Amino acid sequence: MSKACQITGKRAMVGNNVSHSNHKTKRVFNVNLFEKKFYWPEQDCWIRLKVSADGLRLINKIGLNEALKRAAEKGYIGA
Repeated sequence: MSKACQITGKRAMVGNNVSHSNHKTKRVFNVNLFEKKFYWPEQDCWIRLKVSADGLRLINKIGLNEALKRAAEKGYIGA
């Protein structure tokens, strides 16, 4: 499974390490991901999602059902 949030679609970004002498080398900025289990009352089951910290805040704000619906519309999950 890729390093991407299943709710917000956030992925790793590529950038540069910049030294004091201004020498640049490539590096990867990974997403702050968590493997988390959620109880989905509408389906009466537990689901496991890879979510970022921002995705957790979104689920707390709008609810799991609405967050899953938005993620499916945008194509982040195949539900």
